[in-house]
Amino acid sequence: MGKNLLAPGSVRDYIEECLRNTGEQYSRALQDLVNCVGKFLGFDVTFGRYQGVRGQIGFDGDWRSPTGFHLVVEVKTTEIYAVKTATLVDYVNQLISEKEIPSWEQALGLYVVGRPDPEIRQLENAIIAEKRSDHLRIISVNSLLSLAEMMNEYDIRHDDILAIIRPLGCMIDPVVVLMTRLVAEAPEKLPTPPPIQDEPPSDRHEGAYWLTPVASDDEQMAEEVIQTLVGDSGIYAFGERTPGRGKLKPRDWMCFYASGKGVVAHARVSSMPEKKPHQKVRHSDKYPWVFRLMQAVLYLDNPVVIDFETRTRLEAFKGRDPNKSWAWFVQGTHAITEYDFQLLTRQDKESSRVKI
Repeated sequence: MGKNLLAPGSVRDYIEECLRNTGEQYSRALQDLVNCVGKFLGFDVTFGRYQGVRGQIGFDGDWRSPTGFHLVVEVKTTEIYAVKTATLVDYVNQLISEKEIPSWEQALGLYVVGRPDPEIRQLENAIIAEKRSDHLRIISVNSLLSLAEMMNEYDIRHDDILAIIRPLGCMIDPVVVLMTRLVAEAPEKLPTPPPIQDEPPSDRHEGAYWLTPVASDDEQMAEEVIQTLVGDSGIYAFGERTPGRGKLKPRDWMCFYASGKGVVAHARVSSMPEKKPHQKVRHSDKYPWVFRLMQAVLYLDNPVVIDFETRTRLEAFKGRDPNKSWAWFVQGTHAITEYDFQLLTRQDKESSRVKI
Protein backbone atom coordinates (compact mmCIF):
# COMPACT_ATOMS: atom_id res chain seq x y z
CA MET A 1 0.00 0.00 0.00
CA GLY A 2 1.22 3.48 -0.80
CA LYS A 3 2.02 5.92 1.94
CA ASN A 4 0.22 8.96 0.54
CA LEU A 5 -2.43 10.54 2.73
CA LEU A 6 -5.89 9.09 2.00
CA ALA A 7 -9.33 10.52 2.69
CA PRO A 8 -10.47 9.86 6.30
CA GLY A 9 -13.49 7.81 5.24
CA SER A 10 -11.36 5.62 2.99
CA VAL A 11 -8.85 4.99 5.77
CA ARG A 12 -11.62 3.71 8.05
CA ASP A 13 -12.89 1.47 5.23
CA TYR A 14 -9.45 0.00 4.59
CA ILE A 15 -8.68 -0.49 8.29
CA GLU A 16 -11.94 -2.34 8.87
CA GLU A 17 -11.18 -4.54 5.86
CA CYS A 18 -7.74 -5.35 7.32
CA LEU A 19 -9.31 -6.30 10.65
CA ARG A 20 -11.90 -8.56 9.00
CA ASN A 21 -9.18 -10.53 7.22
CA THR A 22 -5.97 -12.32 8.18
CA GLY A 23 -2.62 -12.60 6.47
CA GLU A 24 0.68 -10.78 6.16
CA GLN A 25 -0.54 -8.35 3.50
CA TYR A 26 -3.38 -7.18 5.76
CA SER A 27 -1.04 -6.77 8.73
CA ARG A 28 1.35 -4.66 6.66
CA ALA A 29 -1.49 -2.59 5.25
CA LEU A 30 -2.82 -2.01 8.76
CA GLN A 31 0.59 -0.69 9.84
CA ASP A 32 0.65 1.79 6.95
CA LEU A 33 -2.93 2.88 7.55
CA VAL A 34 -2.30 3.54 11.24
CA ASN A 35 0.61 5.76 10.21
CA CYS A 36 -1.76 7.59 7.84
CA VAL A 37 -4.01 8.31 10.83
CA GLY A 38 -0.94 9.78 12.58
CA LYS A 39 -0.69 12.26 9.71
CA PHE A 40 -4.37 13.19 10.12
CA LEU A 41 -3.59 13.97 13.76
CA GLY A 42 -0.95 16.49 12.74
CA PHE A 43 2.22 14.44 13.28
CA ASP A 44 5.19 14.25 10.93
CA VAL A 45 5.28 10.48 10.43
CA THR A 46 8.28 8.27 9.73
CA PHE A 47 7.01 4.90 8.49
CA GLY A 48 8.73 1.92 10.08
CA ARG A 49 9.76 -1.43 8.65
CA TYR A 50 7.46 -4.40 8.24
CA GLN A 51 10.14 -6.78 9.54
CA GLY A 52 13.18 -6.36 11.73
CA VAL A 53 16.52 -5.67 10.04
CA ARG A 54 19.82 -6.13 11.84
CA GLY A 55 21.26 -2.79 12.87
CA GLN A 56 17.98 -0.91 12.28
CA ILE A 57 15.46 0.24 14.90
CA GLY A 58 12.32 -1.83 14.46
CA PHE A 59 9.52 0.61 15.30
CA ASP A 60 6.34 0.59 13.19
CA GLY A 61 6.10 4.38 13.18
CA ASP A 62 7.78 7.43 14.67
CA TRP A 63 5.31 10.31 14.98
CA ARG A 64 6.91 13.70 15.59
CA SER A 65 4.72 16.53 16.84
CA PRO A 66 5.42 20.14 15.80
CA THR A 67 6.05 20.64 19.53
CA GLY A 68 9.00 18.24 19.34
CA PHE A 69 7.18 15.44 21.20
CA HIS A 70 7.42 11.90 19.77
CA LEU A 71 5.08 8.93 19.76
CA VAL A 72 6.92 5.72 18.89
CA VAL A 73 4.23 3.42 17.55
CA GLU A 74 3.84 -0.33 17.53
CA VAL A 75 0.77 -1.77 15.76
CA LYS A 76 -0.84 -4.97 17.02
CA THR A 77 -3.72 -6.61 15.17
CA THR A 78 -4.74 -8.36 18.39
CA GLU A 79 -3.50 -8.60 21.96
CA ILE A 80 -4.11 -12.33 22.25
CA TYR A 81 -0.38 -13.02 22.13
CA ALA A 82 1.96 -11.98 24.93
CA VAL A 83 3.86 -8.76 24.26
CA LYS A 84 7.17 -7.82 25.85
CA THR A 85 6.89 -4.14 26.66
CA ALA A 86 10.69 -3.97 26.89
CA THR A 87 10.81 -4.14 23.08
CA LEU A 88 8.97 -0.86 22.54
CA VAL A 89 10.84 0.77 25.43
CA ASP A 90 14.09 -0.29 23.77
CA TYR A 91 13.02 1.31 20.47
CA VAL A 92 12.60 4.63 22.27
CA ASN A 93 15.93 4.21 24.06
CA GLN A 94 17.68 3.56 20.74
CA LEU A 95 16.09 6.63 19.16
CA ILE A 96 17.28 8.68 22.13
CA SER A 97 20.79 7.23 21.76
CA GLU A 98 20.81 8.20 18.09
CA LYS A 99 19.56 11.69 19.04
CA GLU A 100 16.37 11.27 17.02
CA ILE A 101 14.48 11.94 20.26
CA PRO A 102 15.82 14.34 22.93
CA SER A 103 14.77 12.30 25.99
CA TRP A 104 11.97 10.30 27.58
CA GLU A 105 10.43 13.60 28.67
CA GLN A 106 9.67 14.19 25.00
CA ALA A 107 8.46 10.70 24.09
CA LEU A 108 5.93 7.96 24.71
CA GLY A 109 5.61 4.48 23.30
CA LEU A 110 2.14 3.92 21.82
CA TYR A 111 0.55 0.53 21.16
CA VAL A 112 -2.25 0.71 18.58
CA VAL A 113 -4.44 -2.39 18.84
CA GLY A 114 -6.76 -3.46 16.05
CA ARG A 115 -8.98 -5.90 17.93
CA PRO A 116 -8.78 -5.28 21.69
CA ASP A 117 -10.14 -8.10 23.84
CA PRO A 118 -11.80 -6.81 27.03
CA GLU A 119 -11.43 -10.21 28.69
CA ILE A 120 -7.66 -10.35 28.16
CA ARG A 121 -6.32 -6.80 28.58
CA GLN A 122 -2.89 -8.39 28.29
CA LEU A 123 -1.11 -5.23 27.24
CA GLU A 124 -2.61 -3.06 29.96
CA ASN A 125 -1.80 -5.65 32.61
CA ALA A 126 1.78 -5.99 31.33
CA ILE A 127 2.36 -2.22 31.35
CA ILE A 128 1.07 -1.93 34.91
CA ALA A 129 2.95 -5.00 36.16
CA GLU A 130 6.21 -3.84 34.60
CA LYS A 131 5.72 -0.28 35.90
CA ARG A 132 5.80 1.27 32.42
CA SER A 133 2.74 3.52 32.88
CA ASP A 134 4.89 6.65 32.62
CA HIS A 135 6.32 5.56 29.29
CA LEU A 136 3.69 3.56 27.41
CA ARG A 137 0.13 4.08 26.20
CA ILE A 138 -2.51 1.90 24.48
CA ILE A 139 -5.26 2.93 22.09
CA SER A 140 -7.56 0.91 19.87
CA VAL A 141 -7.54 1.58 16.14
CA ASN A 142 -11.20 2.59 16.38
CA SER A 143 -10.49 5.24 19.03
CA LEU A 144 -7.48 6.50 17.09
CA LEU A 145 -9.73 6.91 14.04
CA SER A 146 -12.33 8.68 16.17
CA LEU A 147 -9.72 11.21 17.30
CA ALA A 148 -8.71 11.86 13.70
CA GLU A 149 -12.32 12.26 12.58
CA MET A 150 -13.19 14.59 15.45
CA MET A 151 -10.12 16.66 14.61
CA ASN A 152 -11.25 16.78 10.98
CA GLU A 153 -14.89 17.71 11.69
CA TYR A 154 -14.73 19.80 14.87
CA ASP A 155 -12.60 22.48 16.53
CA ILE A 156 -10.10 20.01 17.98
CA ARG A 157 -6.45 20.91 17.48
CA HIS A 158 -3.23 18.91 17.48
CA ASP A 159 -2.37 20.30 20.92
CA ASP A 160 -5.68 18.94 22.22
CA ILE A 161 -4.71 15.47 20.96
CA LEU A 162 -1.41 15.65 22.84
CA ALA A 163 -3.24 16.81 25.97
CA ILE A 164 -5.38 13.66 25.80
CA ILE A 165 -2.49 11.25 25.29
CA ARG A 166 0.29 12.56 27.52
CA PRO A 167 -0.97 12.85 31.13
CA LEU A 168 -3.25 9.82 31.35
CA GLY A 169 -2.81 6.29 32.56
CA CYS A 170 -1.89 3.70 29.97
CA MET A 171 -5.38 3.35 28.44
CA ILE A 172 -6.49 6.25 26.20
CA ASP A 173 -9.75 4.71 24.93
CA PRO A 174 -12.06 5.74 27.83
CA VAL A 175 -11.46 9.45 27.23
CA VAL A 176 -11.89 9.09 23.45
CA VAL A 177 -15.15 7.18 23.98
CA LEU A 178 -16.35 10.00 26.25
CA MET A 179 -15.45 12.63 23.65
CA THR A 180 -17.16 10.65 20.89
CA ARG A 181 -20.32 10.30 22.96
CA LEU A 182 -20.39 14.00 23.76
CA VAL A 183 -20.02 14.84 20.07
CA ALA A 184 -22.86 12.47 19.21
CA GLU A 185 -25.19 13.52 22.05
CA ALA A 186 -24.71 17.29 22.03
CA PRO A 187 -24.62 18.35 18.36
CA GLU A 188 -26.12 21.73 19.14
CA LYS A 189 -22.98 22.72 21.06
CA LEU A 190 -20.47 21.81 18.36
CA PRO A 191 -20.04 22.70 14.69
CA THR A 192 -21.38 19.63 12.92
CA PRO A 193 -22.01 18.46 9.39
CA PRO A 194 -25.57 19.00 8.07
CA PRO A 195 -27.88 17.07 10.44
CA ILE A 196 -29.30 13.67 9.67
CA GLN A 197 -33.05 13.64 9.21
CA ASP A 198 -34.61 14.03 12.66
CA GLU A 199 -38.03 12.61 11.90
CA PRO A 200 -38.48 9.37 9.97
CA PRO A 201 -40.60 9.85 6.83
CA SER A 202 -42.95 6.91 7.44
CA ASP A 203 -46.25 7.19 9.30
CA ARG A 204 -45.83 6.60 13.01
CA HIS A 205 -48.38 3.78 13.14
CA GLU A 206 -46.34 1.92 10.51
CA GLY A 207 -43.18 2.27 12.53
CA ALA A 208 -40.11 4.44 12.22
CA TYR A 209 -36.57 3.23 11.53
CA TRP A 210 -33.52 3.69 13.74
CA LEU A 211 -29.82 2.90 13.80
CA THR A 212 -28.07 2.54 17.14
CA PRO A 213 -24.35 1.91 17.76
CA VAL A 214 -23.10 -0.68 20.23
CA ALA A 215 -19.51 -0.40 21.46
CA SER A 216 -17.28 -2.91 23.24
CA ASP A 217 -16.33 -2.11 26.83
CA ASP A 218 -13.99 -3.49 29.47
CA GLU A 219 -16.20 -6.53 30.00
CA GLN A 220 -17.90 -7.44 26.72
CA MET A 221 -17.39 -7.17 23.00
CA ALA A 222 -20.16 -5.35 21.12
CA GLU A 223 -21.29 -8.59 19.52
CA GLU A 224 -21.66 -10.21 22.95
CA VAL A 225 -23.80 -7.32 24.16
CA ILE A 226 -26.07 -7.66 21.14
CA GLN A 227 -26.30 -11.44 21.51
CA THR A 228 -27.14 -11.19 25.23
CA LEU A 229 -29.66 -8.35 25.05
CA VAL A 230 -31.19 -8.47 21.58
CA GLY A 231 -30.83 -12.17 20.81
CA ASP A 232 -31.20 -13.93 24.16
CA SER A 233 -33.28 -11.50 26.22
CA GLY A 234 -35.31 -9.63 23.60
CA ILE A 235 -34.54 -6.24 25.12
CA TYR A 236 -32.30 -3.22 24.71
CA ALA A 237 -31.50 -0.25 26.94
CA PHE A 238 -30.83 3.45 26.48
CA GLY A 239 -29.21 6.04 28.71
CA GLU A 240 -30.76 9.26 29.98
CA ARG A 241 -29.24 11.25 27.10
CA THR A 242 -29.49 8.73 24.27
CA PRO A 243 -30.77 10.63 21.21
CA GLY A 244 -34.23 9.54 20.10
CA ARG A 245 -35.24 7.89 23.39
CA GLY A 246 -38.30 10.12 23.76
CA LYS A 247 -39.45 9.41 20.19
CA LEU A 248 -39.09 5.62 20.23
CA LYS A 249 -42.45 3.82 19.90
CA PRO A 250 -43.72 0.26 19.60
CA ARG A 251 -43.67 -1.02 15.99
CA ASP A 252 -40.50 0.96 15.23
CA TRP A 253 -37.62 -0.95 13.67
CA MET A 254 -34.05 -0.72 14.95
CA CYS A 255 -30.77 -1.98 13.50
CA PHE A 256 -27.65 -2.45 15.63
CA TYR A 257 -24.19 -1.35 14.51
CA ALA A 258 -21.25 -3.11 16.20
CA SER A 259 -18.54 -0.45 16.27
CA GLY A 260 -15.79 -1.14 13.78
CA LYS A 261 -17.59 -4.14 12.29
CA GLY A 262 -20.95 -3.26 10.76
CA VAL A 263 -24.68 -3.74 11.21
CA VAL A 264 -25.09 -7.16 12.81
CA ALA A 265 -28.71 -7.34 13.94
CA HIS A 266 -32.15 -5.77 13.69
CA ALA A 267 -35.41 -6.09 15.60
CA ARG A 268 -38.82 -4.50 16.06
CA VAL A 269 -39.60 -2.43 19.15
CA SER A 270 -42.54 -3.84 21.12
CA SER A 271 -42.73 -1.49 24.13
CA MET A 272 -42.06 2.07 25.17
CA PRO A 273 -38.74 2.67 27.01
CA GLU A 274 -39.37 2.27 30.72
CA LYS A 275 -36.99 3.42 33.44
CA LYS A 276 -36.59 0.04 35.06
CA PRO A 277 -33.02 -1.34 35.22
CA HIS A 278 -32.68 -4.89 33.95
CA GLN A 279 -30.33 -7.53 35.38
CA LYS A 280 -29.02 -8.44 31.93
CA VAL A 281 -27.89 -4.87 31.22
CA ARG A 282 -24.35 -4.22 32.40
CA HIS A 283 -23.96 -0.76 33.95
CA SER A 284 -27.74 -0.52 34.27
CA ASP A 285 -27.26 2.69 36.25
CA LYS A 286 -26.01 4.31 33.04
CA TYR A 287 -28.59 2.58 30.80
CA PRO A 288 -31.80 2.37 32.87
CA TRP A 289 -34.35 2.90 30.06
CA VAL A 290 -35.26 -0.60 28.92
CA PHE A 291 -37.59 -1.54 26.06
CA ARG A 292 -38.67 -4.88 24.67
CA LEU A 293 -37.94 -6.22 21.21
CA MET A 294 -39.50 -8.82 18.94
CA GLN A 295 -38.71 -10.39 15.57
CA ALA A 296 -34.99 -10.15 16.30
CA VAL A 297 -32.61 -11.23 13.52
CA LEU A 298 -28.87 -11.61 14.20
CA TYR A 299 -26.06 -11.93 11.64
CA LEU A 300 -23.04 -11.45 13.87
CA ASP A 301 -20.69 -13.35 11.56
CA ASN A 302 -22.01 -11.74 8.39
CA PRO A 303 -22.21 -7.99 9.11
CA VAL A 304 -23.42 -5.35 6.68
CA VAL A 305 -20.27 -3.30 6.24
CA ILE A 306 -20.78 0.44 5.79
CA ASP A 307 -18.13 0.70 3.11
CA PHE A 308 -17.73 3.24 0.32
CA GLU A 309 -20.14 1.46 -2.02
CA THR A 310 -22.81 1.22 0.68
CA ARG A 311 -22.40 4.88 1.60
CA THR A 312 -22.95 5.94 -2.02
CA ARG A 313 -26.33 4.19 -1.90
CA LEU A 314 -27.53 5.42 1.49
CA GLU A 315 -29.99 8.31 1.44
CA ALA A 316 -28.33 9.72 4.57
CA PHE A 317 -25.23 10.48 2.46
CA LYS A 318 -27.00 12.44 -0.27
CA GLY A 319 -25.10 15.67 -0.80
CA ARG A 320 -22.08 14.38 1.14
CA ASP A 321 -18.71 13.12 -0.02
CA PRO A 322 -18.67 9.39 0.90
CA ASN A 323 -14.85 9.50 1.00
CA LYS A 324 -14.82 11.92 3.92
CA SER A 325 -15.22 11.09 7.60
CA TRP A 326 -18.39 9.10 8.14
CA ALA A 327 -18.22 8.24 11.84
CA TRP A 328 -21.01 10.82 12.39
CA PHE A 329 -23.39 8.25 10.89
CA VAL A 330 -22.62 5.59 13.51
CA GLN A 331 -21.70 7.63 16.61
CA GLY A 332 -25.18 8.04 18.02
CA THR A 333 -28.71 6.67 17.81
CA HIS A 334 -30.73 8.39 15.09
CA ALA A 335 -33.62 7.96 12.69
CA ILE A 336 -32.97 6.64 9.21
CA THR A 337 -35.21 6.19 6.19
CA GLU A 338 -36.97 2.93 5.39
CA TYR A 339 -34.78 2.56 2.30
CA ASP A 340 -31.58 2.92 4.34
CA PHE A 341 -32.86 0.46 6.93
CA GLN A 342 -33.56 -2.15 4.26
CA LEU A 343 -30.13 -1.59 2.74
CA LEU A 344 -28.37 -1.85 6.12
CA THR A 345 -30.24 -5.02 7.10
CA ARG A 346 -29.82 -6.77 3.75
CA GLN A 347 -33.57 -7.40 3.46
CA ASP A 348 -33.25 -9.25 0.15
CA LYS A 349 -30.92 -11.94 1.51
CA GLU A 350 -32.97 -13.85 4.04
CA SER A 351 -30.88 -16.99 3.65
CA SER A 352 -27.84 -15.35 5.26
CA ARG A 353 -29.55 -14.68 8.58
CA VAL A 354 -30.23 -16.54 11.80
CA LYS A 355 -33.70 -15.76 13.14
CA ILE A 356 -34.23 -15.61 16.88
